[in-house]
Amino acid sequence: GTDHGYHALTYGWLLDELVRRVTGRWAGEWLAAEVAGPLGLDLWLGLPESEAGRVGRTGRVEGPEPVGGLRSRPKRSVTEAYDDPNSLTRRAFAAITPFPDQNDPAYRAAALPATNGIATADGLARFYATLIGEVDGVRLFDPATVELARAQESAGPDRVLVVGTRFGLGYMLHGTASPLLGPGSFGHPGRGGALGFADPEAGIAFGYVTNGFRKTVTADPRAQGLIRAVRAALG
Repeated sequence: GTDHGYHALTYGWLLDELVRRVTGRWAGEWLAAEVAGPLGLDLWLGLPESEAGRVGRTGRVEGPEPVGGLRSRPKRSVTEAYDDPNSLTRRAFAAITPFPDQNDPAYRAAALPATNGIATADGLARFYATLIGEVDGVRLFDPATVELARAQESAGPDRVLVVGTRFGLGYMLHGTASPLLGPGSFGHPGRGGALGFADPEAGIAFGYVTNGFRKTVTADPRAQGLIRAVRAALG
């Protein structure tokens, strides 16, 4: 109860088991049947073979670390912490060792709820929109659940990400390490630079995906540039 840290992979397995016990279906099946299917979302957890030809190949791209108003540089970066085999960072992110090739069809077809969701930006944004409002007659969260989702559960120096983070019930909250649209936003960055979130006050749902993966974990400069543009458009 004194510290907190990002469960990079284990959270997905814990959540999958909860879904299985409540619904009798694994998380990917439930998502397809109850959310993505009814809403026509391009959003998959366990990619079907019929969709494989639509998915781009991912690869690493290099770029500068986030600077200027996103976060101050920690004494030790997450990359440096990952290089230490004894660190919590390495132990969390290397829970699957060796990590599979993310372009492997078998990896994409598997259901790893913390790491291999596949979506278009529109599919991701529409999913978040259903959490704070109605989309084609479907709303997933009632107002009370929205407040539970974004109520702060932990905050402070993150023992895994080695920056200060804030979390609600499964969602990352707006903060210096991963700025979202505003104080009431809730969502989550994804591995390589993706980002999805909702902001109830602004009525905005946001989705950004990329197949050009970068080392940044919490505040990819590409997504942050888009957030600043949205904020400017809203005045």
